[in-house]
Order: sequence, then structure tokens, then C-alpha cells
Amino acid sequence: MREQVEKVIEVIRPAIQADNGDVVLHDVDEASGVVTVELIGACVSCPASTVTLKAGLERILKDRVPGVTEVVDAGAAAAQIGETPVSL
Repeated sequence: MREQVEKVIEVIRPAIQADNGDVVLHDVDEASGVVTVELIGACVSCPASTVTLKAGLERILKDRVPGVTEVVDAGAAAAQIGETPVSL
């Protein structure tokens, strides 16, 4: 499943990079179908990043990779526990 997810992300990546962002694959939990990614670059501060994640990445991955149930953003999870993508 991970290999399929990686292939789909490679197809999607140019569209995200066109807006000065990118996506990094962190984990694919085959048991639950949860794919963990991190949106980086301009996506970190973009208010539309949730839409990119859910309406873009998640929808496409669910359509193209059997077993994918959800896509979550590792960066957003870290922010909820007080970590930030940029440390000073």
C-alpha cells in the first residue's frame, strides 16, 4: 500500500509545488488505512491547507489506493501539542 501511496503523491506533488508548498509522506498504517503526511513550505501558513489535505490529497488517495481511509497532517498534530514547524 505504501508504494501505491508514494506513486499517487508523486502525481499530485507538482500541483502543490506550483504554489510553493510540498508534501512529505510520514507513515502509512495499513491496518487502519490512515496515511500521515506533512504539508511544508507555503502550505504551513496557508489557510487553504486543510482543503488541500482533505479535498485534494485524501480524496485522490481514497479513489486511487484501496484501503486508504483518511489522510492526516503530521504538522497539524504537532501544532496541537505545542510544537511548531519552525523553531527559533
